[in-house]
Amino acid sequence: MVTILATVFAALAALLHVYIFVMESVQWTQPRVWRRFGVRDQQAAETTKPMAYNQGFYNLFLAIGAGLGLVLFLVGGEDTPLRAAGLALVLFSLGSMVAAALVLLTTGMKYLRAALIQGTLPLIGFVLFLFA
Repeated sequence: MVTILATVFAALAALLHVYIFVMESVQWTQPRVWRRFGVRDQQAAETTKPMAYNQGFYNLFLAIGAGLGLVLFLVGGEDTPLRAAGLALVLFSLGSMVAAALVLLTTGMKYLRAALIQGTLPLIGFVLFLFA
């Protein structure tokens, strides 16, 4: 049961990071998106577009790592190298997501909500995988 919950939280964390990728790398200059990220106006969104594009891909790569890790973990049999590799990749990806949320907090408490959104699902998945 713990493994199922861990898998669900890890998958949700990966999906969230794909969504963040879409907002940052694809939809950044749309007012509803840049406002969500606290950008003050369209000109600032255009100026920060290259940075957001790059940052979005970091989120995508973390999501791909978590997703690939889950696939390897789930298709690998008990006590196999494939399963162990999958677990390592999932833990690394989820841990990186949590670390990124903590780094976001170092930029100011005004980012607490964003850090909680970004870091809660991967933290829960990480802890559950440790107990699975």
